[in-house]
Amino acid sequence: MGVKIFDIIPSKEILLKDLNSKTIVIDGNLNLYQFLSSIRQRDGSLLQDSHGNVTSHLSGLFNRTTRLMQQGIKVCYVFDGKAPKLKQKERERRHELKELAEKKYEEAKAEQDLAAMHKYASRTSRLTPEMTDEAKKLIAALGLPVVQAPSEGEAQASKIVSNNHAFAVGSQDADCLMFGATRLIKNLTINTSRKTPNKLAFTQINPELVELNDALTSLEITQDQLIVLGMLIGTDFNVGGIPGIGPKNALKNIKKYATNFDAMFKELAWENYFPYHWQEVFDTIKNIPTTNDYALKWQALDQDKIIEILCTAHDFSVERVASQLEKLNKISDANKQTGLNSWFK
Repeated sequence: MGVKIFDIIPSKEILLKDLNSKTIVIDGNLNLYQFLSSIRQRDGSLLQDSHGNVTSHLSGLFNRTTRLMQQGIKVCYVFDGKAPKLKQKERERRHELKELAEKKYEEAKAEQDLAAMHKYASRTSRLTPEMTDEAKKLIAALGLPVVQAPSEGEAQASKIVSNNHAFAVGSQDADCLMFGATRLIKNLTINTSRKTPNKLAFTQINPELVELNDALTSLEITQDQLIVLGMLIGTDFNVGGIPGIGPKNALKNIKKYATNFDAMFKELAWENYFPYHWQEVFDTIKNIPTTNDYALKWQALDQDKIIEILCTAHDFSVERVASQLEKLNKISDANKQTGLNSWFK
């Protein structure tokens, strides 16, 4: 879901080339869900191979990852572990939304409304353990590190960055700032333009760098206050936050009550909206399980394994896959010849 605080924190526009040779940690589960939601046929159906197996997640993962690698970015993926108890409410909410979308999809299908079919089908995405396992195998075959988080993937990604083992987390969500990530990169995609709503024009989209220290300094708050600010707006652990409170009002309340969080939440009637104490949400975010037991190592491409996963098992075009891999091999060779450090380690 993501806590919505980007409107009040500073960011700096950068170029993809600025991230050359830098390690960026990405939430694998979140990205796979995005691919399942967006990579679909006109009628909303997922991409499938000749055996009826879904391939949208693999198509998105391979294309996005190899393009980032072609920019010299050292990609690392982190995957979710056991979800915190408080996230169950958010899971229930998402499940209900998917069931509603499925009903709307069937109605649109009966009317042969392709636009509506695509719209509602994209909201029914389900990521299976088999999809996740296959994605991990593809990432490993690309020579990239895969880290298994004990709990939330974004929390573990933030831990890796705060340990100075990576430059930034790549995400559209600000959650990782609450988890302590020192840097966040937004818009980490190769699509450099986006259609302007209701206009025949496109807006240039570049990555944006958000620095945690700059955010805290600009807002004049502490890390603990940032967590509470997020809770006021709403997190995955208290969905919706306090009704009527957006980022600016949340910041006003933080400034008013400083660190007297208990008084603030009593005044704002937390208990009217959530059946658990605010401290439980705060502790979940601040003390979410992470691990230092990981190794970030980059290997050479295993081209045969990649072909096996994508082409042999799922009917991807050998020519197209090989073309992408050839581009990566050329970059690796050029880096070796010029004496530069490449992401191949």
